[in-house]
Amino acid sequence: MTKKKHCENHGSVSPEDAPCEEEATGRDIPEEDSIRESGSVITLGGGYAVQVLTIIGQIEGHYLLPPQTKSTKYEHIIPQLVAAAQDSAIDGLLIILNTVGGDVEAGLAIAELVAGMSKPVVSLVLGGGHSIGVPIAVAAKRSFIAKTATMTIHPVRMNGLMLGVPQAFEYFQRMQQRITSFVTSNSSISAERYNELAMNTDELVMDIGTILDGQEAVREGLIDRTGTLDDAFSELYSMIGRAHNISKRTRSTKKKKQNTQ
Repeated sequence: MTKKKHCENHGSVSPEDAPCEEEATGRDIPEEDSIRESGSVITLGGGYAVQVLTIIGQIEGHYLLPPQTKSTKYEHIIPQLVAAAQDSAIDGLLIILNTVGGDVEAGLAIAELVAGMSKPVVSLVLGGGHSIGVPIAVAAKRSFIAKTATMTIHPVRMNGLMLGVPQAFEYFQRMQQRITSFVTSNSSISAERYNELAMNTDELVMDIGTILDGQEAVREGLIDRTGTLDDAFSELYSMIGRAHNISKRTRSTKKKKQNTQ
């Protein structure tokens, strides 16, 4: 891993043999333990630095899941998203999903951060992007899904004790509206069609909802197109290139205005 040495005395870069503290540069590739713990890696292919985040298994919320359950912890993902958004060395973000869903509010928090990023972001659904994974997938500026992947759409559910009072059902309805509003504002599907798919009683044996394969998800307007990892990277590189060209033109215009003043 490429590193520079930072001297505490004067803050300059010293020769390799100088007794100074080592600091990683902005474009360093994470160590194996970082990949294992957070499922994140930085690639330098295509001339750009792209951070790849994986969202797998069940999205964990405020309660710990059993150790035998594959999970994505929101306290790991959120800081990485914030760091990627603020790190000038990172040109774009690729999010790979293979999730069964999980905690609604944790999933929405991740989705809101992704949707609010100004940098190019592409998502790729592999295997499954179920339940609360749907908002995360559509939050990217461009979304892909493998032909063999599926997305399950169903209404909000809760495990454990629940009081059978009108307030509880109103709470479920309001939470479902939050999800529907986010999905429809970040994709091409209408709220009416999304609710229709979520409330479908003819497809799932033990539940209500709809399972969409890759091509169906595209036809419904949830996902932009079917594709592979190469397709996702190619689109992300194109988006980064356009963003850099716009930035160059903006700087050039500002410089011309300053010179004429």
